[in-house]
Amino acid sequence: MFTHTKAFTSFSADDIEKAKQFYGETLGLRAKSLDEMGMPLLELQLEDGHRIMIYHKPDHKPATYTVLNFPVDDIDKTADELIGKGVRFLQYEGELKTDEKGIFRGGGPLIAWFEDPAGNILSILEEKERK
Repeated sequence: MFTHTKAFTSFSADDIEKAKQFYGETLGLRAKSLDEMGMPLLELQLEDGHRIMIYHKPDHKPATYTVLNFPVDDIDKTADELIGKGVRFLQYEGELKTDEKGIFRGGGPLIAWFEDPAGNILSILEEKERK
């Protein structure tokens, strides 16, 4: 039924202007402000026509899970670039223990988590080529 759909994901933020600055300037994504029936929205325009909608929610509560993953070729290089732009990576202990940079290197893809201005969890991840 949905084999050829152009489905997209969305999540909320409490301040669309802060989100636009973060996603557009800090992360370098194409971020377009929209207004639908008086509701401020932010559309992130990705490659191949994919998009993500961020909608304003006054009583926003950050997601407690990763809402968006960014695949990267070199996680250390990307982490350093983001740190240089003021991004702080989350530190975890226990089973998902991260190193001093905030990268989990304990098996599976190398991954580092960080938050957007609304507290939603994002990640960069480096996957090795699958055979």
